[in-house]
Amino acid sequence: MAFVANAPPGGQLCFMAARAARLVFARRPWHRDAMQWSFWKMHGAGNDFILLDDRALAFPATDRAFIAQLCDRRRGIGSDGLLLIQPATGADFRMRFFNPDGGEADLCGNGARCVARLAHELGIAPAAMHMKSPAGIIRAEILSPLVRIHLPPPKDWRINLSVEWNGAAWPLHFVNTGVPHAVLPVADLAAVDIPQLGAFIRRHELFAPAGTNVNFIRVLDSHRLAIRTYERGVEAETLACGTGITAAALIAARVGLASFPVQVQTASGDVLEVAESPLTLTGPAEHAFRGVVDYR
Repeated sequence: MAFVANAPPGGQLCFMAARAARLVFARRPWHRDAMQWSFWKMHGAGNDFILLDDRALAFPATDRAFIAQLCDRRRGIGSDGLLLIQPATGADFRMRFFNPDGGEADLCGNGARCVARLAHELGIAPAAMHMKSPAGIIRAEILSPLVRIHLPPPKDWRINLSVEWNGAAWPLHFVNTGVPHAVLPVADLAAVDIPQLGAFIRRHELFAPAGTNVNFIRVLDSHRLAIRTYERGVEAETLACGTGITAAALIAARVGLASFPVQVQTASGDVLEVAESPLTLTGPAEHAFRGVVDYR
C-alpha cells in the first residue's frame, strides 16, 4: 500500500510503501497512542536521521528489524540512523542512537546536534542543555542556526598503524571519540575506493571484534581538512559523520597535519568546526519533514 507524503515548501511529493510499518506523512498536530508515533526527519550536514519523542518509553527499541525497516531507503522512511528522546536523571533527557541495521551505538555527533535542536524546540530542554548518552553526558548549545556539542575526552589512541590492501600499505591512525574511528590521510579523496577499502578496514582484525568507522582525510591547509567517511552500522559512505569529523581533526592535530580550530569539509559540502579545550563540534542541524509511523 502506498501513502502520499506532504512535501515541504519547494520540495517534491514523495510516495512511500511499507510492509511491517505503515508510514503516513502528514502535516497534523503531534499525537501518539500505544502503537503510533510522530517522527521528525532531520539532518546534520546531510547525515540524516529519524527522531522520535519517546519520553513515554513506548517505542519498541528492542525490535531491530522494525528500526532497520524504518531506516531502509526503499521500504521505509530512509535514514542514516534513528534517535530517541527519553527521560533521564542528572540530565535534561536521554539520547539513544540506533544504526540503520537496528543496532545501538554509544554516540552520534551529527545526531546529537539534531536531537538537541528538536528537544529545545519541543520545550524539553533549554538552549544550553545536557543529554545523557552511553558515551557520557553531552553538553549542547543552540547557536541558531548552528548547534554546538561538547564531546567526551578522546580515548584509545593508536598512532602509526598500517594495513595491507591490494598490494599496498595504507598508513592510518585510530581514536575513539565516543565510537571508534580509523583515520587515513590521503593525497586524493576522489581516487580512493571508499566502498571497498572502507569495508575492508571497518572489519580488519586490528579493530576486532567491534570493528571501526573509517575516515579518509585530505589536508587543505593548517586549519582545514576535507573528509569522506565509511560508517560502521550503515555499511556505506555517508555524507557526513560528526564523531568522524572530530576524530579526523584530533588525529590531524596529533600527527602535525593541522592545528585547532579545524574546519572540516564534508562530502555534502557543509563545513563543520572542531575546537579543542573543551572539545566541541559545531555545525548545522536542520529539519526535512515530519510524519506519523504505525507499529503493528
